Amino acid sequence: MSLHVFANIVTSFGTAANNRAETEGNITTLQKLIWQGQPHSTVSAEAIRFALRRLLARSEETNRTWDENDRINTWKDQRFEGWKTREGPRYIDDDLLGFMSAEAGKEEGQVGTATVRRAVLEVTRAISLTPWPGDVTFNAASPGATSSAAKKGDNPVPYGTEVHATRYQFGLAMTPERLHDKARAAKAIRAFGDLRTVAGNHGRFLYDFSPDSIVLRVTNDPAPRLLYCFETSDCGKSVDAPELVRHVKAKDIAPEELIVGGAIASEAGSTGQELRKLGVKSLHDGVKAALDEACKRINEQLVQE
Repeated sequence: MSLHVFANIVTSFGTAANNRAETEGNITTLQKLIWQGQPHSTVSAEAIRFALRRLLARSEETNRTWDENDRINTWKDQRFEGWKTREGPRYIDDDLLGFMSAEAGKEEGQVGTATVRRAVLEVTRAISLTPWPGDVTFNAASPGATSSAAKKGDNPVPYGTEVHATRYQFGLAMTPERLHDKARAAKAIRAFGDLRTVAGNHGRFLYDFSPDSIVLRVTNDPAPRLLYCFETSDCGKSVDAPELVRHVKAKDIAPEELIVGGAIASEAGSTGQELRKLGVKSLHDGVKAALDEACKRINEQLVQE
């Protein structure tokens, strides 16, 4: 049976902005969707993957590196030639996140070609834990503050920004056996613990995208059964996971498969108390301790196989 790793993450409470959707006039909008009947702000999986790639570069050389000066990706193997031979370099970001390089036929009627690797590490779209209430800030750029403001003359340039005070939750799934280098599974899990510059982060805005709480599942079951399990009953001040508890009670998730870390694992919280009663033993006050346990368990089980 294959080993599967699943996780659901919830961030700390913060103020999100500049995670841009289509700009409406002079209003910088948030990406939004209707979630359980109400508008929620959202962050794309691609934005999370982009931030993750930067963190993966701390442990190994990556194929793609973002050049902040030229605002483009620099490549070591843009055509993924390394995957066509046994000896070729297979970079950690391509191994985990996959790739696709498509070329049209060189002549009319000729079939094109595609070099494709499906992502082993899959990431969900992040959804705000609370509905977006419609908050918009009013701002005014001073005359000449920026090159675009200078074009407007000597008057301040008004603009607005949609903001959302909330937490975000998102999940991941991975089957380490599909990796060229199985040791990269643990490296990816550790990188999720340090996420920061995701989506709207830039010089005027910072949102901490690292986990405030995390639930991991190391299992032979191919279905996650824990994605988007976090909820809040006090507008995001605290977090519970009643759906996770329900799955454990129903024996859809075995208690020994779970690793829980952060505020959600606290003995004072209802979820932590319920999980302890149901036999979940790997509960950690800190997120890093939970990640350490998950990496240890993943590596041990991969060696056994």
